[in-house]
Amino acid sequence: MSATGNPKISIVIPTYNRRDRLHNTLHHLTRQVPGTPEFEVVVSDDGSSDDSATVAKSFSDRLNLKYTYQEDLGNRVALARNNGARLATAPILVFLDTGAIAGPDFVLQHYLAHSNGSPRHALAGYAYGYNPGDPMLQVPDLLKRFTPEEMVEVYGRAHEFLDSRELALLRCNDDLTKRSVPWLVFWTINCSVHTDDFWAVGGFDEGHRGWAVEDLDLGYRLHRSGLPLHFSRAAWVIEEHQDRVFDEQYEEFQANMLRFVTNNPEPVNEIGWTGVVHENMFWAWEEDNNDLIRYTDEVRDLDVSAEVELALRGVSATDRVVVIGAGGALPESMHAATVMDFDRELIERVAATGRHVTHHSLGLRTPLADQSADVVILTSRLAKFWRRWEDQFMIEARRIGRDVRCLVP
Repeated sequence: MSATGNPKISIVIPTYNRRDRLHNTLHHLTRQVPGTPEFEVVVSDDGSSDDSATVAKSFSDRLNLKYTYQEDLGNRVALARNNGARLATAPILVFLDTGAIAGPDFVLQHYLAHSNGSPRHALAGYAYGYNPGDPMLQVPDLLKRFTPEEMVEVYGRAHEFLDSRELALLRCNDDLTKRSVPWLVFWTINCSVHTDDFWAVGGFDEGHRGWAVEDLDLGYRLHRSGLPLHFSRAAWVIEEHQDRVFDEQYEEFQANMLRFVTNNPEPVNEIGWTGVVHENMFWAWEEDNNDLIRYTDEVRDLDVSAEVELALRGVSATDRVVVIGAGGALPESMHAATVMDFDRELIERVAATGRHVTHHSLGLRTPLADQSADVVILTSRLAKFWRRWEDQFMIEARRIGRDVRCLVP
């Protein structure tokens, strides 16, 4: 491949002690079809102790390749991806995991998705074989007999070979703009974005350590910035099965989810935190958020000021009060307090009065510090979710305050 020094796409591959998988990933990037735009590959090593560096550099005669290394201080894949992106020089970034096998038009499809005057967006690509819950264990052996494109042709409809996002994608006909939580399927095994859009939101949050969430976090911030998230089946990869230590990884996942919701305190992310971490219901996040959207409209006119006033009996003017589910109206006699509601329109109405500190929050995981309140009031506006999440509402209320007064029927 000729290199003029002006690549159109930069492919960033984080790696750690996976020399054979890294070799396979780089090898298949050398198989790109004629007409593929010039691209560079940046291998960002998260402290490997094997000969991953030698493997990467052995492709320098076939790929426009750069290599960077960071000290092994535990899993810092978010930092590794950012360090790779810092070395990248192209206007489009593609993130590809070690062990992901690119199809022959992989680079071209990512390039086309961001070219020809198409509106700016971030793109997630399909990953055949990525199905940790029901993996196709024979994929590595089959890849020794078939090319990736032959694998897709022969096994492309086999249940265990499908991307684990398949059902979620079918429900929206691959149109992520129809999903209320589109970042739920934005995974960095295979994704791309304009370089300046990536850095405009700060890149990956380097505070994430260990397994998962750094990609959901990035997808959320891209979406929040106004950048649509799209999906492509044409820009596909195949993932070789790899063993995972889910008990250890789950602790990392839980810590990263807590960081995510703490840094991005919104009802939709509180739902994700509660449903995914406490109920192990990852795919329910979208449905639960849709319920919240519908319920928000249903109870927009529900005034709970009278019940709040009743709950405030015996509360002194010096007590620190928090009201969760405050709605858009509060008692005139109420002293300055911290109030929150899941309806952004209503809580902004309260904020406009200048009398209270306000937060757009459902109350499952608030932005408040431990024991920062004397009295916490939970109103009947939370009734829709009470049966399912009563324990979590109460745990959170007791985390932030000593006296919890529950008004939910």
